[in-house]
Amino acid sequence: MLSLIAAFVILGYGQSVDNKLFKKNYIKTVMIKAAEWQLQNPKHHPRDWTNGAFYAGIYAAWETTRSKKIYLAMMDMGQKEQWSPHKRWYHADDITICQTYIDLYRREKKQEMIQPTIDTLKILLSNPYPTTGKIDIIKWWWCDALFMAPPTLVKLGVTTGNTEYLKSNDKYFKECYDLLYNKNEHLFARDLNYVIKPDGAGRREANGERIFWSRGNGWVMGGLVRILKELPADYPQRTFYENLFKEMAARIVNLQQEDGLWRASLLDPESYPGGEVSGSGFFCYALAWGVNNKLLDKKSYLPAVEKSWVGLNRCVNDEGRVGWVQPIGGDPRRNFNEESWEVYGTGAFLLAASEVIKLRR
Repeated sequence: MLSLIAAFVILGYGQSVDNKLFKKNYIKTVMIKAAEWQLQNPKHHPRDWTNGAFYAGIYAAWETTRSKKIYLAMMDMGQKEQWSPHKRWYHADDITICQTYIDLYRREKKQEMIQPTIDTLKILLSNPYPTTGKIDIIKWWWCDALFMAPPTLVKLGVTTGNTEYLKSNDKYFKECYDLLYNKNEHLFARDLNYVIKPDGAGRREANGERIFWSRGNGWVMGGLVRILKELPADYPQRTFYENLFKEMAARIVNLQQEDGLWRASLLDPESYPGGEVSGSGFFCYALAWGVNNKLLDKKSYLPAVEKSWVGLNRCVNDEGRVGWVQPIGGDPRRNFNEESWEVYGTGAFLLAASEVIKLRR
């Protein structure tokens, strides 16, 4: 595997870290390299959830680097797609891309950039989810949905001043929390297929532990960051999101592996060798943001952030391709390696970089 890591120094807490990886010029360079490689190697429909996550990272890369090329790539995508969500009005995945539309609207102030999002959310908020009666019994019935949809509703609510979006987000988010959050493990099951029944029946890992997917929980934490960045300090439900963020962070930091990354399955790392970048990238993003915004204790969490950033950089080759990304799926898998890349893995890496560069070490 090609590596961006050269020489190591030993920090006081004993973790090997290459200081150059934390230099602002280096971080900006690797962000531009990763962003441009992925833009030159597109995959999936531009409005698909995978690209929704990618463009969230692309916007963060532009905020950090002010690259005109990156900004124009976002504007070009939005214009070609007529600023529309994807196909389904009822599905959280299909409004992920709207996060980027709203961010760009805040700069461009052109109503056509957010009107299709407003029109789609009007249908979403006024209609029940077309359930099959199985696991999709609420609107956001899988934990990854908490990255897909909540930031869109919150961003639009803050941008337009319409608090109904914020109230609806609170309602749908808490429905998912009540359905899938394990209050003992402080982690989310991916969906009801992975919730152990009262009689003990249900799917488990080879070591007998419950199945908690790294990417799913990473996306929950990434979504929480994007909610908390938007909500006013005095918003009545802000405390709920902050407490959940801190509770999950305390659990996640203890599941980090020696190479700085997290395994595809959080509670059975031995069965899933090799760090998984899309989950690990979002954990790095979330923990770094928590430190930067004083929600997490710097002394306790900074070493984990530094370790994860070094680990993530080992997964980026000299071209800027982010590898070790688990392909599309709904549970932990072993079907990835250094050659495995996906657009959302690049998005997670860029989001992580956008917070690591702000660290005061």
